[in-house]
Amino acid sequence: MLFVLAVVAAILWVPGPWGIALIVVGGAIEIGEAFVWWHWSRRRRATVGVETLVGRRAVVVGACRPDGQVRLDGELWRARCADGAGPDEHVVVEAVDGLTLVVAPDRGA
Repeated sequence: MLFVLAVVAAILWVPGPWGIALIVVGGAIEIGEAFVWWHWSRRRRATVGVETLVGRRAVVVGACRPDGQVRLDGELWRARCADGAGPDEHVVVEAVDGLTLVVAPDRGA
């Protein structure tokens, strides 16, 4: 929009070389603004689907030996933990098998 205003002003009101400079500056500002909006709109990808759960931490609610339940983001999930985990232990989601999370004890917590 600024570029269009610069062109109109250059044609109607601004004399000679100043009109060309005004058009160049207006175009540069438009390009810069377009780049900023494009960059801002792509800064965060949408994260959807169960595959986004892999790598997340959960808390064991019902003992996982090997099957149990975990709480992840306030939701209860069925879980399978081959190494076993007791209630209130932290686990990491390694995979998703249908509606069951395959988890392992979190060695970092």
